[in-house]
Amino acid sequence: MIELVKTWYNRYFSDPQAIVLTVVLLIGATIILTMGDMLLPVFASIVIAYLLEGVVRRMQYYGSKRLTAVIFVFSVFLAFLIFLIFGIAPLFSSQLSELFVELPRYLTQGQQLLLQLPQNYSFISERHVKELVDLINRELTDMGSQIVSLSLSSIPGLITLAVYLFLVPVLVFLFMKDKERIWNWFGSLLPQDRTLVSQVSDEMDLQLGKYIRGKFWEIMVVGIVTYIGFVILGIKYAILLSVLVGLSVLVPYIGAAVVTIPVILIAFFQWGWDTEFFWLVGFFGISQALDGTVLVPWLFSGLVNLHPIAIIVSVLVFGGLWGFWGVFFAIPLATLVSAVIHAWPRIDTAEV
Repeated sequence: MIELVKTWYNRYFSDPQAIVLTVVLLIGATIILTMGDMLLPVFASIVIAYLLEGVVRRMQYYGSKRLTAVIFVFSVFLAFLIFLIFGIAPLFSSQLSELFVELPRYLTQGQQLLLQLPQNYSFISERHVKELVDLINRELTDMGSQIVSLSLSSIPGLITLAVYLFLVPVLVFLFMKDKERIWNWFGSLLPQDRTLVSQVSDEMDLQLGKYIRGKFWEIMVVGIVTYIGFVILGIKYAILLSVLVGLSVLVPYIGAAVVTIPVILIAFFQWGWDTEFFWLVGFFGISQALDGTVLVPWLFSGLVNLHPIAIIVSVLVFGGLWGFWGVFFAIPLATLVSAVIHAWPRIDTAEV
């Protein structure tokens, strides 16, 4: 057994570069796991700065000075943030409140439909339907109590959100303005011979930048197109549903399946089996198909192809570890794992 472990160690850890990469990965994982909640504004700022960096580089390519480009791009970002806070957020909140008011009526409607199933379909037991209705009522009661407790403790959360809304733009500007200084400082902490770390870092810089910017544009395009379609078709809560549809692209496969449920249910409760319902379902199905077959391949053509099983597992694992950000970065993190595995130096045991 000792000889087996020794052979494995000699094969994968004889190269000093492997030790350096292992230490870097362990330090990074430790910081995220132990201080992730405290450093959330910093991580969010890094993501946004990374998103905006592509525009800054493009302006530099066409002759702009970096500071000028940073100020311009940051100003546009601030204007967009103000539009979200004062333009979209109130409408979103208004439609969410309206949905909560209408929810009891929708639930009563749904329960009546469930209770009619045994009359229309003999293979469905009335007892099972009543058990299902009771289960739904219990879950809704628990959910209601959780919402009440959440609302009572929302004041500290609102204060934290206000602090984040101030801190994040400041950090974004500093990360963009002092990018080279920050990057050089991190580089000074590493050994001079860091070929393997640089190799993995360069690959992840390409993959991560393309993924973040691609996801941003996918969310925007899917959300805006869905909103326009919902408004034309006249479905209720168009902004609320289109925001959910846009954010659903963060979770591959699972997100699209989950967000379909509220869209179909609200359309059914609004129109029943009328023509408008089928128009809505047709539009939504076509938009989701175009997202998967046209938009995603175009935006993410340069990313490493990962098997669907690897994507789903990475979403479950990293989402369980780091919540929203784990889900958001599930594919880049899976790509990091893949890049490390492929770049890791291996020494043939015959040479040891």
